[in-house]
Amino acid sequence: MKKNIGKKGVLLVNLGTPDSPSVPDVRKYLREFLMDKRVVDIPFIYRWMLVNLIIAPFRAPKSAKIYRQLWQERGSPLMFYGMDVQKLLAEALGEEYLVSLAMRYQSPSIAKGLDQLKKANVSEIVVVPLFPQYASATSGSVVDKVMEIVKKWQNIPIIKTIDKFFDHPLMIKAFAERAKKYMTKIDDFDFYVFSYHGIPERQIKKASVDNYCQLSDKCCSVYHKKNQYCYRGQCFATSRLLAAELGIPDDKYIVSFQSRLGNDPWIKPYTDEILKELPAKGYKKVLAFSPAFVADCLETTIEVGEEFKEEFEEAGGEHWQLVDSLNDHPIWIKCLEDLVRNG
Repeated sequence: MKKNIGKKGVLLVNLGTPDSPSVPDVRKYLREFLMDKRVVDIPFIYRWMLVNLIIAPFRAPKSAKIYRQLWQERGSPLMFYGMDVQKLLAEALGEEYLVSLAMRYQSPSIAKGLDQLKKANVSEIVVVPLFPQYASATSGSVVDKVMEIVKKWQNIPIIKTIDKFFDHPLMIKAFAERAKKYMTKIDDFDFYVFSYHGIPERQIKKASVDNYCQLSDKCCSVYHKKNQYCYRGQCFATSRLLAAELGIPDDKYIVSFQSRLGNDPWIKPYTDEILKELPAKGYKKVLAFSPAFVADCLETTIEVGEEFKEEFEEAGGEHWQLVDSLNDHPIWIKCLEDLVRNG
């Protein structure tokens, strides 16, 4: 067999961001995001009515206001950190690789990123959804979209996908390094919260192998082949690894979930409920992590960093500190390089 020639392609894909914090752009983003059948997994007609008649019209103005708080001089952090990572990874990989950045929703699109690699006639494409833990609504949606586009090509190169990297040693180390700068400034945090983006319980059950996933802490306390694609199980595994790396005792941290939408049950426990109980238990100083996100965004900077902080202090807490996302951390770049080179 002849060795592949030419450059190899890398497609980095994050969730996406509105083009601006204006109401029309936020509404456009919400519509594309929530109309994804893997995100809101209900029949099309009900999804269309829910998104276009209820969520997008009424949620867009409120979300736009929050996005304006998040926006910086360079724009959306998720976007400009994505561009920084694209450049740094390209430098780390060298001339053998061509690295493209795409967003699952809005710009730059997956179609545009793939077209760049196609025009370069790359010999293979490594797709890296930038979500540490696999979920159908994130990594699954990215792969689904990539395949939808590539299946129409006349010439289809080798395509590899990195479906999850929740336990990669370098990712764990990078998050730990982010945390250490706060842990050295305050002698002792009373408690640690690992808050992940939530998903509906029904999505866990739909993906369960042999009905193994029971949405219990006991079920998620061990990670193995039967729950290898259980999002909740992966979140618990990431937290165990981070706690071990930082020397956090088992009884000093909790895994919880944020950002739920609608009235259906989402995976528990809910972060906004947990944080209100901590001060009464004597936990007044909390270090919070968001290990489902590799770049600062609305769910980290605003929701965990500001809204949860305010709720915690109102409940009697003294100090709530969010650990920064990986953003452009050098160890994170090394992690991505290893994922691309070694899978």
